Amino acid sequence: MPYEVVSAYTLVLGEHPGDSVDRAGDPGTEDHDVVPGRPEVSVHTTAEDAWRALDAGVRERCGMRPRPRRRIDPDAVVRLADAWRAGDPGTRYWQVTAHRLPIMVPELARAVAAVR
Repeated sequence: MPYEVVSAYTLVLGEHPGDSVDRAGDPGTEDHDVVPGRPEVSVHTTAEDAWRALDAGVRERCGMRPRPRRRIDPDAVVRLADAWRAGDPGTRYWQVTAHRLPIMVPELARAVAAVR
């Protein structure tokens, strides 16, 4: 089977020990109980989506209003994320990573061979 390579981008954003997971709706917990120590992890199909998610995540954690942008500037997002991390470098962290994933593509139809 032939392979096609696709790209995926992961974003990891967190504050340890302040990381939390919303447990609303889980049996035995009150709404909005949190579990400490878990980062926010997301997977994106484009680099622009990953940078936009990092921008939104940092702005949310800082209490800043979201900025709708037509085009995201990765350098500006890195400066914002680094400034956020500099506020508490021992516990805050972020990472955007690119991945190349080989995907098997099934052969759906074969070329018709001439019969003699």
